[in-house]
Amino acid sequence: MTLLVSGCQGQLGTDCAVLFAGHHVIGVDLPDFDITNRMLVVNSLDRVRPDIIINCSAYTAVDACETDSNCWKVNADGSKNLAEWATANGAFLVQVSTDYVFAGNKPLFERYSEQDEPAPVSEYGKSKLAGERAVLESGANAAILRTAWLYGASGKNFLKTMLRLAMQNPEKEIRVVNDQFGSPTWSHTLARQIAAVVEAQAAGVFHATSEGCCSWFDLASRFLSLMDVPHRIAPCTTAEYPTPARRPVNSILENAALKKKGINLFESWEMELERFVAQHRADLIAEIKGLLK
Repeated sequence: MTLLVSGCQGQLGTDCAVLFAGHHVIGVDLPDFDITNRMLVVNSLDRVRPDIIINCSAYTAVDACETDSNCWKVNADGSKNLAEWATANGAFLVQVSTDYVFAGNKPLFERYSEQDEPAPVSEYGKSKLAGERAVLESGANAAILRTAWLYGASGKNFLKTMLRLAMQNPEKEIRVVNDQFGSPTWSHTLARQIAAVVEAQAAGVFHATSEGCCSWFDLASRFLSLMDVPHRIAPCTTAEYPTPARRPVNSILENAALKKKGINLFESWEMELERFVAQHRADLIAEIKGLLK
C-alpha cells in the first residue's frame, strides 16, 4: 500500500508518517508540494500513484485567516485538488478538518455531533468547511475527521507556547482564557485514529477528539503542573483577550460516528495529556531551552 501524507512536516503529518512507517509512505510538504497548484498536484500524484492520501496540509493561523485569502486557496482549493485526483484514481482520502466549522454557541456543555449543521463564524472555519464540501462534492471515497485543540511533540502549538512563557520568566503571570471550552487532542492519538479509519475504509464525516472537555486555562494549568516547571498562571475572559477572529465558546465534539462503527480510540483528555508529558517531557524542556538561548 502506497500512502501519501500531505503536510508531513506539521505535528499531525509527522505523527502519521511515523505511524504508517510499515507501509510505503511518501511525505510531501511545502515548498516542493503545494496543494493549491492543481497541475503540480496532478503530476505529482500521477507519478507516485498513492492508494491512500492523508491531507494534513492546512492554513491554521486563525487570526491571519481573517485578512489573508490564501487560507481559502489552501483549505478549500487545495483540498478540492486532492479530492478530485482521489475520485479519478480510486484513492481513499482522509481530510482533516476542525471544530471551527461550528459557531460554538451551543449551551455549555452540550456536544456537537456529526449531525449538527455547521455554521462557522471565522474565515478559518468557513475555509475549512469549504474544504469539507469540496471533498464531499467530488464523490471521493473519503473520511473527513474533525478534530480540535491539537497538540503534539512536533511543530508549534498552544502547550509549547505556555511552556516557553513559563520557562522564559517563571515569575511573570500568564493569563489564559477560561471561558472557551473544548477537548484537547494529542496528534499521536489522532494519527492512530486515522490509521483505524484507513484500515476500516470508513467513509463519511467523523468527529475525532479526546473525551471530556476543559477550558484553555484548565489545559494550561494541568500541563504546566505535569511538566513540573515553576509558573504563575491566572484565568481571564475572552473579552479581556480580544483577537481578530471569533473563537467558538463551545468547541466540544462528540465522536458519535466513530463510536457507532466501534473504532473510537480516544480516551480522556487528562489521560492523553499525562501520557504525552510522560513520553515527551525531556524533549520539550530541551526544545524550549534551545529556543531561549
